[in-house]
Amino acid sequence: MASFLHRLRKGRTRRPDDDRAQPDQRVAVIGLGRFGSSLANELMRRGWDVLGIDSDARLVQKYSDQLTHAAVADATDPDVLGQLGVHEFTSAVVGIGSDIEASILISSNLLEAGVPNIWAKAISRQHGQILERLGVPHVVLPEHEMGERVAHLVTGRMLDFIEFDDDYALVKTVAPSVATGKPLGQSQVRARHGVTVVGIKRPGEDFTHATAETVVAKGDIIVVTGKTRAVEAFTELP
Repeated sequence: MASFLHRLRKGRTRRPDDDRAQPDQRVAVIGLGRFGSSLANELMRRGWDVLGIDSDARLVQKYSDQLTHAAVADATDPDVLGQLGVHEFTSAVVGIGSDIEASILISSNLLEAGVPNIWAKAISRQHGQILERLGVPHVVLPEHEMGERVAHLVTGRMLDFIEFDDDYALVKTVAPSVATGKPLGQSQVRARHGVTVVGIKRPGEDFTHATAETVVAKGDIIVVTGKTRAVEAFTELP
C-alpha cells in the first residue's frame, strides 16, 4: 500500500516552483460498473491517470490492467478514502447509481475531503436533487439525458443533438432550404429563426467554420446553436 500511495501521489501533481507544469490530470473513479468503467477507459485514452475503486474484487481484477491504479475498497468509509489519498485529487467521479445510499455517502465523503471537482451519477431526478442539495457540483443522469437525445433524433431531422443546462442546444442537421443558396449573412437565419450556423460539412469534405460569407448548398450538413425550442423549430423547416 505504501508504494502504491507513493506512485499515486507522484502522479501529475505540479511542483510549486514550476509555472509550466500541467494541471493535475488524476481522477478517482468510484464504481466500476458499465458507466464507471467506460468513463475510466475513456479518461485513460485521453492521457489521464485513473484510480479505479470498487468494493467488488471481480470488477477491480477485470479492469486492473486497463487503469493506472485499481483498488478493492469500501468508499463509503471516509478513512478508506483517506488511506487511498483521494483527498489529494482535484477530480473524482461517483459512478454508483443503483445503490443510492452508497452514492450519497461516497459523495458526502468526497465533499468532506475537499475534492473540488466531483461528478456523481444519478438514476432519477429525485436522486439527482439529493446530490445537488449535498453540494455535488456536477450531477449526471445518463439514462435520462440519453433518452432525451435519442427522442430528438427519432422525431426530427437532426443527426445529433446536445442540450445544455440553460436551455441551449447544439444540433447537427441537414440544412433546410431557408439557409441555402445565399451567404448566411444575407439569409438572416439568426434574425429570423433565432439560431446561429457555426459549422458546415459538404459531401466528401471535412467540417469547417461557417461565416457570414458562407454559402450553404442543398444537402450540406450544418451545425446550429441556439435556444432549444428555436433549434427544434429550425430543423423542422423544409
